[in-house]
Amino acid sequence: MPLPLILGGVATIAGAVGLGSAVHGGAKMKEANDTMKLADKRHKENIAKFEKQNQETTEAMDRLGEMELVILDSFKKFSDIFERIQNRPEFKGYNKENVDIPAYNGEELKKVSVGAGVLLGGLGGAAVGTAGGFAAAGATTAAVMALGTASTGTAIASLSGVAATNATLAALGGGAIAAGGGGMALGTTILGATTLGVGLLVGGIIFNVTGSKLSDKADEAYRQMEKAEREINKICRYLKKLYDTEAAFEKALKTLDRLYLRHLSKLGDLVVVSGKTDWNEFTDAEKKMTENTVMLVGLLYSMCKVQLVRQTGSTAETNVVNEQEVNQAINNAESFLEDSGLVTLV
Repeated sequence: MPLPLILGGVATIAGAVGLGSAVHGGAKMKEANDTMKLADKRHKENIAKFEKQNQETTEAMDRLGEMELVILDSFKKFSDIFERIQNRPEFKGYNKENVDIPAYNGEELKKVSVGAGVLLGGLGGAAVGTAGGFAAAGATTAAVMALGTASTGTAIASLSGVAATNATLAALGGGAIAAGGGGMALGTTILGATTLGVGLLVGGIIFNVTGSKLSDKADEAYRQMEKAEREINKICRYLKKLYDTEAAFEKALKTLDRLYLRHLSKLGDLVVVSGKTDWNEFTDAEKKMTENTVMLVGLLYSMCKVQLVRQTGSTAETNVVNEQEVNQAINNAESFLEDSGLVTLV
């Protein structure tokens, strides 16, 4: 019922019970109306804040996920070039000061590359957040899973459950469904339970009651808004932390990738263009360049395994941004680059 009609009804009642009571009732109704408007305003602001942060984080995670898949996909080219080199020594990897880079494994790299290619091929029609889901769960793991299902004709839509269609909402739901979490659907439910109810309460109250009942409803709506606000702030803090962590990880990965691509180009020129395929004919500089390329591949492979989101083990709780593992991966990369005399990540 429109507020003017309500006020008109109050005025009619006032004629019977006295002007003082009418004034008091009208004041309480105005106070309740103001409370409802304030609750509605703040709730909409909170929702807008969440949507902005969610969009920024999702876009960043999508960018990282696609970058990781492109890197993994490029390993086939590297393997094809590297396998042409005859009489090459066994490359045992790198292990120094807690930095562990796996030894070269051509078959494993090719499998991961094929899986990454499958996922890249399906990203064009995939939902927003799909690529970010790969980054959240570890793109290498996602690529291996994709390879295992590619021969059965599994579509990217099915893989999106594994990928956690939207990394942020899936994280709220305890992670990817295939990994034991509730996926995006549960994340949406958790968010909706703390936000949608307030909107219904604020927008759905009909001012057909007067006095304390109306005030009580307004106060309840305000309390619900505050409760939702606390939950939204908690979610936004999580999303901001994930956004900041992604930014640092992406910066390190970009530096490594640029360095790797330069090495890969030089290796291709040496082996494919120049046709120099006998390791014994390589100069010391060419051998060092080849060794560094192998190490960079191993380092990138390891970084693409990193899960940016760690599951809490509960489908009712927000997952944890895996800052410790991300920072360790960045530090490992920087340590290797400094030790090898290539470049730092600063």
